[in-house]
Amino acid sequence: MNLRFHLPPKEAFISLKKEIIDHLGRTVVYNFPPKRIVTLCPGITETLFGIGLEKEIVGRTRYCIYPEQAKNVPAVAGTKDLKLEKIHEVQPDLIIMEKEENTKEMVDILAEFYPVYVAEVQTIEEAYRMITDMGSLTDHEQQSESLVTEIKQAFTELPTLPAARVAYVIWQKPYMVAGKDTYINSLLQKLGFITPFVESSDRYPALTEEQFKEANLDLVLLSSEPYPFKEKQQVQFQEMLPDSAIQLIDGEMFWYGVRMLEGAKYFKDFSFDV
Repeated sequence: MNLRFHLPPKEAFISLKKEIIDHLGRTVVYNFPPKRIVTLCPGITETLFGIGLEKEIVGRTRYCIYPEQAKNVPAVAGTKDLKLEKIHEVQPDLIIMEKEENTKEMVDILAEFYPVYVAEVQTIEEAYRMITDMGSLTDHEQQSESLVTEIKQAFTELPTLPAARVAYVIWQKPYMVAGKDTYINSLLQKLGFITPFVESSDRYPALTEEQFKEANLDLVLLSSEPYPFKEKQQVQFQEMLPDSAIQLIDGEMFWYGVRMLEGAKYFKDFSFDV
């Protein structure tokens, strides 16, 4: 007698409960693998799409506009504000957040209703960890490990620039720069730059014109985001710092995650005035 056993399709199996520790040391218990993910950090959202989770993502922030297909996902929040009723509507079984991008208050509110995993990225190495952990979190280990390998290879081709003193400006009124314990600073140092404002206790110190002048800067990079610096501000900085080179730069190339691949190509071709 021939007996045939017909197994149900994979998606018919009930998700298992999984316990995981996030980057802040919080214990998160959730259905594994997650089928309905809300992601509230643009760089992580783009990365989740990059490792093949487009079908699982059911909510994003209004700033999560990459890749293009992300715009088809309902916007349920900003990075600093929530629309709780919209999150309830999409019924996530996991919410992914990031310590810098999102507020502790947002984490605390959402954790009352849903499993919330909080990542933290302050360095290139932590960016690799985040990508790897996104794979483990979602049962996409092979895809995430492949992405990390590809990024690491691309980063071996980054230019090694002169040890110039550089400020990366993200805001005005007040002027604010990227400082210690930021992915931006980690990347600038990887390129070979000296970043004098890491001596501040603030991660994004606010500076006066006098402090800019006292820093003896070789180069000032004006980012396209979060403040959209343009030629007008470039002229103003040049008048303030006549002995420094002032350049506009694409701030999105300083995102972590899958964008690091595009960033590596951008920095390889970008002509820094040093």
